[in-house]
Amino acid sequence: MDIKLLELLVCPVTKGPLNFDRERLELLSRSARLAYPVRQGIPILLENEARTLSDEEIEKLAAQRPPV
Repeated sequence: MDIKLLELLVCPVTKGPLNFDRERLELLSRSARLAYPVRQGIPILLENEARTLSDEEIEKLAAQRPPV
C-alpha cells in the first residue's frame, strides 16, 4: 500500500483516519470500528464489504494512535 495514498484516504463512514494492517491487508477505522479489505492493492472502502473490529483490535489501535 502506497503511504501517500494512505495519507489521503479516510473512513467513508466517519471521515476519520485509517491505519493499514499489513498482515491482514486491511484498512482499519477505529472511529467506525470497521476493517476495510485491500484486494490486489485496491482499497475496498464500502461499508457492506467491511468487517467489524473486535474489542482487542480497537485496543491495539488505541495504543498505536491517539484518540480521534
